[in-house]
Amino acid sequence: MQAVYFTLLIGNTLAASFIWGINTLFLLDAGLTNLEAFAANSFFSIGMVVFEVPTGVVADTLGRRVSYLLGTVTLAVTTVLYYLLWVWHSPFWAWALVSVLLGLGFTFFSGAVEAWLVDALTATGYTGSLEQVFGRGVSVAGVAMLGGSTLGGVVAQATDLGVPFLMRAGVLVLMFAVAALLMRDLGFTPVDRGHPITATKHVLVASVKYGLGRPGVRYMMLASAFTTGVGFYVFYALQPYLLELWGDEGAYSIAGLAAGIVAGSQIIGGLVAPWLRRRFRKRTTSVMLAVGVSAGILVVLGVNRSFWVALALLVLWALIDAAAGPVRQAYLNDMIPSSQRATVLSFDSLIGSTGAAAIQPVLGRSADVWGYPFSLALSGLVQAIAVPFVWLSRRSGEAADVATVTGEAAEPGEPAATDAATDAAPDGPGASPGT
Repeated sequence: MQAVYFTLLIGNTLAASFIWGINTLFLLDAGLTNLEAFAANSFFSIGMVVFEVPTGVVADTLGRRVSYLLGTVTLAVTTVLYYLLWVWHSPFWAWALVSVLLGLGFTFFSGAVEAWLVDALTATGYTGSLEQVFGRGVSVAGVAMLGGSTLGGVVAQATDLGVPFLMRAGVLVLMFAVAALLMRDLGFTPVDRGHPITATKHVLVASVKYGLGRPGVRYMMLASAFTTGVGFYVFYALQPYLLELWGDEGAYSIAGLAAGIVAGSQIIGGLVAPWLRRRFRKRTTSVMLAVGVSAGILVVLGVNRSFWVALALLVLWALIDAAAGPVRQAYLNDMIPSSQRATVLSFDSLIGSTGAAAIQPVLGRSADVWGYPFSLALSGLVQAIAVPFVWLSRRSGEAADVATVTGEAAEPGEPAATDAATDAAPDGPGASPGT
């Protein structure tokens, strides 16, 4: 199952990353302002907010495999539409509409693939840590992102900004065939919730009960509204920011290289995740430190004027986020029952997308008025708001904060299985050099 999961990750990330290094440049080249470009990204997030629950119904009723297949088809079609909008220099309303539909495509993936993996691992008797699997997944995705984003930037410079979007659509079609052949729902029994409207109501109730209704999950989700919103903005704002520092706005390969550096940092960060988990007794310690430190890095990026220093800070920022990401994933999954896993993970994505929809236009407008450096520093201050929410999740005393094995979600206060290394690890930033 892990091999299939990694295959899906490679395909999805490769397809998506072809345009990650040049997406903002693509939108600006189509005639949009910074405000409009990041507003288009915001409409993508709005699409995810609107469709997360309905597509969660698909994943929990028709199955995770069906949800994935629908996602590949939807994304392939909407990616081609995005390309056509660029060719036609379409008005902003058209970009907003297609961006919403792109969000629909991604909601078929969010929650479903991760839930499919965890259910399959449990069904096949896996007893290792989730951090190890998710960490490897981050590294595998980082390899695909490194190749895809760098290639996308090089191809854009050699041809034009639209070709990477066509490449993306082609790989998505290929991934539809791969998933149809390899992906099978294991350890999951579809839930018959009746009429779609009734099913959606049940999903919302489950999301509230197992998501917002559980303190540990609730506060971690609320934190994601700030971290996800800032993460979306920073990743895409770095493209024009680095070109500005480099001094050549047509050097698209530099923008692709920037995304490739983030990918390389993810490869290392994913491998570091299990090690990071052992440095602290509680998972929330790692997450809280990562959020705080990366926020500080963004503030420093905002006052920096050196291209090479910016690259170094970018590596550090991506490395920290990549290492803490699998820890957060494992923490959430250990708090969620299998039958509601896709639903609650989708709801987590919904909260993050809500934050992204609200935050990106504001930061984009700040870039129009005061420049990219100011907007990056402001991003760091916004992300810092997430730290108290992670601390509140920690204070809830969830067993999953120290759990290290897969399985059904434990109730708050129940003992969780831990290994000797975890029990012995000090709970604080002075655990070892570099932490």
